[in-house]
Amino acid sequence: MWEALLIDGRDAGLKLYTPKVFGDERGFFSERFKLSFLEEMGLSQVRFVQDNYSRSAQGVLRGLHFQYAEPQSKLVTVTRGRVWDVAVDIRRDSPTFGRWASVELSGDRPQWFWIPAGFAHGFVALSPEGADLWYKVDALYAPKGEGSIRWDDAELNVRWPIEAMGAAGPQLSARDLAAEDFAAYKRAPRF
Repeated sequence: MWEALLIDGRDAGLKLYTPKVFGDERGFFSERFKLSFLEEMGLSQVRFVQDNYSRSAQGVLRGLHFQYAEPQSKLVTVTRGRVWDVAVDIRRDSPTFGRWASVELSGDRPQWFWIPAGFAHGFVALSPEGADLWYKVDALYAPKGEGSIRWDDAELNVRWPIEAMGAAGPQLSARDLAAEDFAAYKRAPRF
């Protein structure tokens, strides 16, 4: 079953897919991915070319990242732990430009978050054991055509679960510490 994730009441192309889960006292079983999931979401034309997998300790925040040289759409899920996942519309001609949507993803509740090209993506690991994020992409990684927008940009005003990051705040990479603000992106938009 899938649902559109709306931004300000508008469909910007973000989707959340929840596969069937069969559980009992021993645990659960779920089909994590199959092509018919894409067909149900109206994405049968998508061709994935790479799978990525990351592990993050609690409080690690990655993002807000985007790839413009070879624009990438992503299908994101969590296999262990919990994350707060965010997608920001950075398509300058979109009615939801500069707006965002978020969802909590958990390894205990299989779901897929579809993020089309033209969105900046980020997440923070919420659970004490950290989190494993698995995502499928429809374009190969292109390091010379990637960008990053500050996670805490005042204009975007993304509501991150700050309390889950601990007293020291989020753990950021050097890349994310040096990310541009949204005002700079708007002066030279890549989408």
